[in-house]
Amino acid sequence: MCERLDKIRKIITVEPVMFLYMTGTFLLTPAYQQLLIAKVCNELYHGENICGHLENYTKENQAIQSKTSYILLVYVAVLSLVSIPPAIIFGSWSDKAGRKLGMILPSVCSAVGGGFLIAVTEVEQINAYWTIITAFVIGISGGHVAVFLSVFSYLADVTNDENRTLRMAILESMVFIGGTVGFLLSGTLIQYFSFTPVFGIFCLCHVLSVLYVLLLLRNPDSGLGKILNGVASHRSDDEPKLSIFMYAKLSFKSVLKKRAGKDRLKLQLLILCTFLINICNAGEQTVVLLFLMYPPRNFTGVLFSAFTSTKMLLSGLCLVGLFPLLLRFVGEMTLAKVSAVMRAASFILLAFSTNTWMVFLVAVVGATSGFTQAVVRSVSSRIVEPNEQGAMFSFSASVETACILIGAGIFNSLYPVTLTTFPGMAFLVMAAFIIITLILIQWISEMPTTHPQLLIIED
Repeated sequence: MCERLDKIRKIITVEPVMFLYMTGTFLLTPAYQQLLIAKVCNELYHGENICGHLENYTKENQAIQSKTSYILLVYVAVLSLVSIPPAIIFGSWSDKAGRKLGMILPSVCSAVGGGFLIAVTEVEQINAYWTIITAFVIGISGGHVAVFLSVFSYLADVTNDENRTLRMAILESMVFIGGTVGFLLSGTLIQYFSFTPVFGIFCLCHVLSVLYVLLLLRNPDSGLGKILNGVASHRSDDEPKLSIFMYAKLSFKSVLKKRAGKDRLKLQLLILCTFLINICNAGEQTVVLLFLMYPPRNFTGVLFSAFTSTKMLLSGLCLVGLFPLLLRFVGEMTLAKVSAVMRAASFILLAFSTNTWMVFLVAVVGATSGFTQAVVRSVSSRIVEPNEQGAMFSFSASVETACILIGAGIFNSLYPVTLTTFPGMAFLVMAAFIIITLILIQWISEMPTTHPQLLIIED
């Protein structure tokens, strides 16, 4: 029994951490937005019979939407900006001290933040602006940036060149599968119960994640893990301890330092691919609901939930099932390029969609969109040294977080300007960004391999 459990612990590593964290994140996001609307409405129109029938009060609804959007913007800005500095430090620090703290601390702080949201829900007198404290509490731990860099660095530690891309894809799929579960669970709980059970299960996800890391997650014992442990254990006593600023410097150095051949340029181009992909992710999340609710599509909240859940589930299943199968016959860079083509096609189709079946076809066409990011992470991890994994992934995850603000800014500004002429213009711009990503991946695949770890599998 113990041997079987030990074998399972070697096969299943950080996937449950990613699944639980993303389930919690997608539980929180829609519930928090709806909680804000309820709180703001109660603050502006307390005692009036408006909040239960907002569709009948256009002027009041606009006032509520305006204030809610402002609070949401502040919340996202605080969460993003506060999480980047500690995550930058975590990356290089974890290369020397281990990956587990970067998985535990964000979940502990998230559980605390969830408890505060329960208090906001239950105590009517607490102002909606106080919910921003939750963003600070979660962000100060590094938030999802710290979790992403920790789990992907851990996976790079315990895998080898032959299975790393496959394992990265399976881990990436947890984002989509956890998102599907969280999104569906959040909508069901809000519809039939209230906000408190949602935030309670949010806390439970993070408690389970902490217990899993503490009790079941093994310390790396692969080749790379042993190297890291050896480096840490043989540090001389007279070696000066790194300061906070030195840890941050190491994260930037992992991307900027000179490497053999064109490896530095290759790594920087991969980071640029990550930037472009996540600009589109952020932009899509920002405008897709508004676009689908606008005539002639006229999506309802239920229909939008169905579309989002379908899209995320298909992407997750493709990463878990289709990607490993294709990887046996097709090179990883070829799969990354095909994925980019299909995602650009899905954006173009969405831009010109006029009815429900066309929109749901977008979910099918873009089902392989997660392949590109999985390959980018895998190739990036093979360029840097074993003791630079955390530093590199912290820089990459920080870029992804900055994209939330940049993407929201770009497409929130573009969408209203083109609304009366061509509402789908924002998605055509996203398609153009993905085509640029495709060109960059083609350029990277043509570069000669010089680093011993960097074995790009191509046809």
